[in-house]
Amino acid sequence: MAKITFITNDGEKTTLEGTSGSVMSLAVENGISGIDGDCGGVCSCATCHVHVAEEDMERVGEASEIEAVMLELADDVTEFSRLSCQIEISEGIDGIVLTVAE
Repeated sequence: MAKITFITNDGEKTTLEGTSGSVMSLAVENGISGIDGDCGGVCSCATCHVHVAEEDMERVGEASEIEAVMLELADDVTEFSRLSCQIEISEGIDGIVLTVAE
């Protein structure tokens, strides 16, 4: 099980627990504001764009090539940008903090 903290654009912090699936699915199922997941998690939009806390980046890993291409189309991209549909829930990411991109 992994606990994942989301910080929305209005500063609201929500910590959710998940055991499997994508971080995007967990966020959508729990109504995290700003994470829409319009493409259903197939990495063909950027409506689940998040910024990973710098200290958590190594555990989450870098974006794949296809994800990086999709992020080029997004606003507010930083070196800590990821699409939450491409982050799989596992014990290895327990405690990560994600800020929803504007």
